Amino acid sequence: MSRRYDSRTTIFSPEGRLYQVEYAMEAIGNAGSAIGILSKDGVVLVACAVAGIMSDANILINTARMQAQRYTFAYQEPMPVEQLVQSLCDTKQGYTQFGGLRPFGVSFLFAGWDKIFGFQLYMSDPSGNYGGWKAAAIGANNQAAQSFLKQDYKDEMTREEAVQLALKVLSKTMDSTSLTSEKLELSEIFLLPSGKVKYQVCSPETLTKLLVKHGVTQPATET
Repeated sequence: MSRRYDSRTTIFSPEGRLYQVEYAMEAIGNAGSAIGILSKDGVVLVACAVAGIMSDANILINTARMQAQRYTFAYQEPMPVEQLVQSLCDTKQGYTQFGGLRPFGVSFLFAGWDKIFGFQLYMSDPSGNYGGWKAAAIGANNQAAQSFLKQDYKDEMTREEAVQLALKVLSKTMDSTSLTSEKLELSEIFLLPSGKVKYQVCSPETLTKLLVKHGVTQPATET
């Protein structure tokens, strides 16, 4: 049945489904994993914050950068996080609505801070839908990861506790025997004492120490 309705993004099936959008979501399910956790003093992102086709992601990232810079130029202040997410998701939704286009095969985890709502974490999918989350997972094995996050997430957790939870979830859901700094990245967003927003990516050495500290991997043996 689907073959009659899956050639164009603008054709609904009798069940009200857009198969091209669903196929784009399947592409994301076969991509790498990413986890985002909101804490009281920042946001933690582990692995990558993108799941899906990286070339599609690059186009959207450049679009987001341009939109943010235009807003800053026009109003002389940073663009609110949700407004930027909504603007980008409007672009994604447009590619499901017009003939001759295909959906972007990518999901994002957006993390940021603004003076209106403080620290925020959003997730979006190829349909253009987005929502705010306290903890979210995208990519491979995202349903299992989301289940672990639902069980173990606690309000008012610190960034250190969020890092520990994220590494624990990835160790249980990634298709790998062990986690190493070569297989994932960890980044954090937090406020400096001066009030400036800081985006920090952990070095491989720091990440290795965190993996050992939280019992996710074994320390390297000296030869």
